[in-house]
Amino acid sequence: MAVPIHQLAPVRASRLTSDLDLSVEALSYTLDLAQQIKRTPSRFAQTLAGRYLSLLFEKPSLRTRFTFELAIKQLGGDSVMAAGPIGEREPVKDVARNLDRWTHGIVARVFSQRTIDELAQWSSVPVINALSDLYHPCQALADVLTLRERFGRLEGLKLAFVGDGNNVAHSLMLTAGRLGVHVAVATPACYATNPEITATASRLGNITITSSPSDAVAGAHAVYTDVWASMGKESEAAERARILDAYQVNEGLLAQARPDAVFMHCLPAKRGQETTEGVMESPRSVVFDQAENRLHAQKALLVLLLS
Repeated sequence: MAVPIHQLAPVRASRLTSDLDLSVEALSYTLDLAQQIKRTPSRFAQTLAGRYLSLLFEKPSLRTRFTFELAIKQLGGDSVMAAGPIGEREPVKDVARNLDRWTHGIVARVFSQRTIDELAQWSSVPVINALSDLYHPCQALADVLTLRERFGRLEGLKLAFVGDGNNVAHSLMLTAGRLGVHVAVATPACYATNPEITATASRLGNITITSSPSDAVAGAHAVYTDVWASMGKESEAAERARILDAYQVNEGLLAQARPDAVFMHCLPAKRGQETTEGVMESPRSVVFDQAENRLHAQKALLVLLLS
C-alpha cells in the first residue's frame, strides 16, 4: 500500500541547489526516510505516482543518471532527459520556465554552479543540483547514509578527504560537518578548497584543513578520495598527477587511519592515481555501498522535495 505523502514529509524543503538548502533537521529526516525506503521499497512504490522529473545533463553520467531515473520510476513516477549544453539554444531562464510547465522537478548535472542558480531563480518547481563545479550534495547524502549504516552514528566520527579540494570535498564539509562529523581535508595549497565555502563550513561544523595526508587520516573512521582531474579539467591531468602524487590513498596511508576505518570514493576511480587497486578492492572499501545508497538517498530527497 502506498504511503500518503502528507505522512512522509513533516520537514519541508523547496530545492537543493547546494547542501545548505537542507537544514540539519531536513538532512536527518532525509537519512531516516532513506533507510526506511531501503528496508521496505515496496511500501513506497506509488508514493510519487503521477510525478515527472526533467533530467538535464551537461556532463556524462553513470551513477547519477541511473539512480535518478530508477528512483523516480521506483517511486511510481517517470522522467525525461536531455543531454548537452544548457542555455546554448535558448536562455537558461527560458529552459526553466518551459520545464516547470511540464514536469514537477528539474535535476541538473552541470559545469557551472551559475546554471543551477539560474534554473532555480526562474523555476517554480524544485531544482536539484546533481553536480556542479562547486557542490555535489546528492553524493554527500549517500556518503553520510553509508557512514551511518557502517558505524551506527555520525556524531563523533572523523572523515578524512585527501586529494583535490573539489566539489565533493565542499559538500562533505557542508553536509557531514553539520551532522557532527569531524571533516579533515588534506590538499596541496594549489588545489585547496574554496575559501568562502571552507569558511562557511568551519562556522557550522568541525573542519580541519591541512596539507598533510598523514595528519588528516590519523584517527579517521573513513578515508575518502576522488579523481585528481574532474570533468572539464582533463587538460590539467598531467600537472595534477605530478603535484597530487603524494596524496594517493594507498595501503600505507590507509593503515594510518583507525583499524576499522573504511575507504570511500564517489567513482569513477582511476586506479594507480588517486588510489590503488588493492585499496579499491579491499574489504575496507565501501565504494559500492556509496553507489547503491545514491539510489536510496535520492528517493528520500525526491519525496521531500516533490511532496
